[in-house]
Amino acid sequence: MSNAQHLVAACAAMVLLVAIVGLRLFAVRVDEMRAKRIHPQAAADSLKVASRLDRVQAADNFRNLFELPVLFYTLVAVALATAPVPDWLVAGSWCFVLLRYVHSAIHCSYNRVLHRFTAYGLGLVLLAGLWAAFMVQMLAHRP
Repeated sequence: MSNAQHLVAACAAMVLLVAIVGLRLFAVRVDEMRAKRIHPQAAADSLKVASRLDRVQAADNFRNLFELPVLFYTLVAVALATAPVPDWLVAGSWCFVLLRYVHSAIHCSYNRVLHRFTAYGLGLVLLAGLWAAFMVQMLAHRP
């Protein structure tokens, strides 16, 4: 596979993670609402959900997947548009994806904050480093 294909595959892996967490959210939410006999309209917004439901980790994680990863998707899009894609960006991208999977697994299961924060923090530092290195490379490149 080319480096560009690897970046697209890393994005596809992130999309798969969003789907997995979304399905987990759906299953947990339906199960809890049935068990507590909560009408869907009674959980129509986040305030109502917070007051009625206890199992909100999957929902919180689902929202997280539309925060930091957006900067990852943007980096990939810019890198693909400005080719060639460097090897270090491919390696870093897969590391970021792995850290997001670890973060989601922790968040949606035992949810120990320190463990989750470690995975999140490492991903944040890695992504910031990838962006910085990419910008240095782009600014240093002379057409």
